[in-house]
Amino acid sequence: MNPQISARRLARELGEWRSHRSAYLALADRVRVMLIDGRLASGSRLPAERELSAALQVSRTTVAAAYAQLREERYLSSVRGSGSTLALPDGQRGVVPLPQELDLDFTKAASAAYSGLPAAYQYAVEQLPNYLSHQGFDMQGLPELRAAVADHYSDRGLATTPDQVLITLGAQHALSLLTQTIYSPGERILIEHPTYPHAIDTFMAAGARLLAMPVTAEGGWDIAEGQMLIRRSAPSMGYLMPDFQNPTGASMGVEDRERLARLAAREGTTLVVDETTAHLDIERGALPPMAVFSNRIVTIGSLGKLAWGGLRIGWIRGSKDLLARALRNRPAMDLGTPLVEQLASIYLLRETELMAANRSRELRAGRDFLVTELHKHFPQWDVQIPNGGMSLWINTETLSSSALALSARAEGLALVPGPRFGLEGAFERFLRLPFTYRREELSEGVQALLRASRSVGATPSRMPLQAVI
Repeated sequence: MNPQISARRLARELGEWRSHRSAYLALADRVRVMLIDGRLASGSRLPAERELSAALQVSRTTVAAAYAQLREERYLSSVRGSGSTLALPDGQRGVVPLPQELDLDFTKAASAAYSGLPAAYQYAVEQLPNYLSHQGFDMQGLPELRAAVADHYSDRGLATTPDQVLITLGAQHALSLLTQTIYSPGERILIEHPTYPHAIDTFMAAGARLLAMPVTAEGGWDIAEGQMLIRRSAPSMGYLMPDFQNPTGASMGVEDRERLARLAAREGTTLVVDETTAHLDIERGALPPMAVFSNRIVTIGSLGKLAWGGLRIGWIRGSKDLLARALRNRPAMDLGTPLVEQLASIYLLRETELMAANRSRELRAGRDFLVTELHKHFPQWDVQIPNGGMSLWINTETLSSSALALSARAEGLALVPGPRFGLEGAFERFLRLPFTYRREELSEGVQALLRASRSVGATPSRMPLQAVI
């Protein structure tokens, strides 16, 4: 049976859906963009017209017309007695293009491959004959790679041994494995708000109740709110990105790292610290890993942002007991990490400083160019300039980012609207724009954005956000 979306949940997830368009068209637009970007799943059943009209406080005629519009565009199929089911149109290539099918894909904050990557793979191929007696199913990671990762942390002031490291298929795989290991049904998980969308996906799929700690590009983390949520609700797990946070670009100060780490340890909350962006420094300077303040902190990392997204190598740095539990859970998810990629990663970790320096130069150039273009064409937008990371988190003031993302597709530009990074439709007036692309692509993207913005009107007044769901 297809999953049923309740009227109350859909109303909450829709957020600020009204626009300058007719109410039924605005509602249909918002449901469509939520289906396209994954906030609503294809195959889900929408609530009955009467129920949704009551939840949204609009007429049933408005909801019926919105459903009719979606059916006409083949985003919705309705069968008498079975309700209305969401679906992406089949056989209509170009109606709902995937990001990679558009001229410009700004949905990913990722850079081109590090120039030394071919040499790393050449090294891996040369070393591979020494490992062919290995059965090939490596669940823990090569000892040499685990030692290299351990040295990487020790060099940053966090003493680490190889048996405190588990090699994974990237950071997302590490997070999924840790969620399966740490979280138990019915418990709560603390997250930043906004945060990495696939972290939200992972936790929601596990059925977790999420506690949202606010973070802004201007002011960073609301540590007082985070402390209150931990004390009041005792979440089993927390997920943080303290270095160049995705999407805001903010970095947590040393004092706040220590305060939050020590409180979480006292309350029994295991903090999972995502360091995938930790080396994307432009002009901030080094800060200590958060795990230096508590042995209950688990750190995940990868080479995806620093070396190349196609190198699916990540790791977990944690206690031996936790890694043993994760290792027992792993066969249900996968059967190990490829050896060639591990060997290439050994080579690359020796060049961490060089990779970071190269990335810093590239990111500075991209950031400064994109900021200049936005100031020129969108002077009304609030553009905070981060000192690291890969993207800008922009307050569009009165412009709906969901409507903008939908309009931009007609201009060949794929965007991720702000609500994808939050809960209950939050961040409708925010947009993440990566600055990792070539200057020509950034310029074309801003021009496409300008054209799209001309067909999008302002959204109504702000709605209050809920901290807990």
